[in-house]
Amino acid sequence: MALVSRNEGKKVNSNINVTPMVDVMLVLLIIFMVITPMLNNKVNVELPKADAAVVMEDANKEDAVTVAVTRDGRTFLGGDQVTLDDLGTKIAAKLENKTSKEVFMRADARANYGKVMDAIDGIRAAGVSQLGLLTERVDDSGANNSHK
Repeated sequence: MALVSRNEGKKVNSNINVTPMVDVMLVLLIIFMVITPMLNNKVNVELPKADAAVVMEDANKEDAVTVAVTRDGRTFLGGDQVTLDDLGTKIAAKLENKTSKEVFMRADARANYGKVMDAIDGIRAAGVSQLGLLTERVDDSGANNSHK
């Protein structure tokens, strides 16, 4: 009788193939890089439309100070809801180390005008030298962009 020996155990490959994992990670990286700039406007408001809007590139910067007033009258500083009494002090704290004292306001087209004016008064109380009111530009082509 002859003994048959099998050598299959010697051929086992113990290397891990990382190529599929790298492919998935690169796809996720690209997705996050595309979506991240869209997260700037944390509060959804329907901006009023204007024909003579001027482009304000500084409003899209990551460190831009943005105040939003929603349709129901709530006031937001960045993505955080604030009261009108605290708005001035919180804006002053954010602008403390900045050279340009510029704040951008995103007010809903159907927001109460008095609430918007109260928010503007709070912004002015913080010593803001420039206040940009963001609107949607009405183009003939039908494309809408954020502008002043």
